[in-house]
Amino acid sequence: MPDSVTPLDPPSGVYEPQPLRKMFYGQDAVKEHLLACLPSSTSRAVIITGPTLADKTPLVKAVEALLGPARHAGTFSGIRQHAPVDTVEDAVAIAVADARTDVVISIGGGSPIDAAKTVSFRFHEKHGRFLTHVAIPTTLSAAECTDVGGTTMHDGVKQGVRHPALAPAYILYDPVFARHTPPALFMSTGVRALDHAMELQYHPAATVLPCKAVARAAIATLVERLPQYKHDPTNADVVLALFLAAYGSLGFFGNKMTGGLGLSHTIGYAIGSPYGIPHGVTSCLTLGHVVALKARLVPSDAHNIALTLPCFGAGATRTDNGTDTGNDAADAAEVGRRILALVDALGLATTLTHYGVSRDQLDIICDRALGSWMPGEQKGEGDTAIRQAVRELVSGLF
Repeated sequence: MPDSVTPLDPPSGVYEPQPLRKMFYGQDAVKEHLLACLPSSTSRAVIITGPTLADKTPLVKAVEALLGPARHAGTFSGIRQHAPVDTVEDAVAIAVADARTDVVISIGGGSPIDAAKTVSFRFHEKHGRFLTHVAIPTTLSAAECTDVGGTTMHDGVKQGVRHPALAPAYILYDPVFARHTPPALFMSTGVRALDHAMELQYHPAATVLPCKAVARAAIATLVERLPQYKHDPTNADVVLALFLAAYGSLGFFGNKMTGGLGLSHTIGYAIGSPYGIPHGVTSCLTLGHVVALKARLVPSDAHNIALTLPCFGAGATRTDNGTDTGNDAADAAEVGRRILALVDALGLATTLTHYGVSRDQLDIICDRALGSWMPGEQKGEGDTAIRQAVRELVSGLF
């Protein structure tokens, strides 16, 4: 763990963990442990996944074979990016048709995992009980770490369902299941995990222990291991380390999540599903610039960001004679620069223009991003400065 763990300030708090029962991780974790996640010998599971994983990889068929006909209630493989409402409703229809179903298995990234949460929510509405959710992630989105499921409505804006019972009860991190993920997708979701871990550093509900401390450890791992993955995407040890870092980026926030995680996420939601941009990419676009904004305008957030600088392989800023300046703004700005440099080194730097978003959408994006209170932002007198800074930030993304 990095040396930058802060003192216990504030001196009191409460940590309420998510109801995860078990996490299995390692090579062939799915093959060895999937059946142990089923509630009983008569359990029936519906699989929720996407068309690429189902049609172009052997992964879904392998899970179906592990379940066998008696335990396999069906597979829905139509979940697309951002979990569009039509595909989610189709998945719900399959799941709720059989009242004997008691398990939902999500295979994939954030969209299948979110869709599985919605399936469980709607199953509860119809049959009076939630499904046991078993998540098999294939990306670093960390959607398996929350009890919130997002669905993209017809206007492109996401709506969510939330309940503690929607959080996966079991998570299986298996490098075999990342083998078919395109490296650019895997790395961009790694930046998404970095986004989680960074924004938790200044979220008012994030506890010092374990949330912020573990998230800083996740930052250090992501910064070290993502370039290693780019060099060799087949290295199972690196993949597994990244999976665990993704969990550490968000899995210890617990049940304190209210609203968005922070400004990078709210801008990301404003430019993500409305324009069909993957959330890993939105984090590549926004995170470094948001950190730089906070370094300038939000002293309390700059302090918490500055504490992560050792995670990026750097010490605090120094004066000419080698003493520590104690300059939080300078250290936080350096973190922002290092995030942008990491995104560039991974080959993930891009623009809104590349994704077909025109400048006439600037005001719409800003209104979406600033439409509700954002954890960690100053209010009152700081509003005008923040709004202007966000407008300049988004303008620079084209």
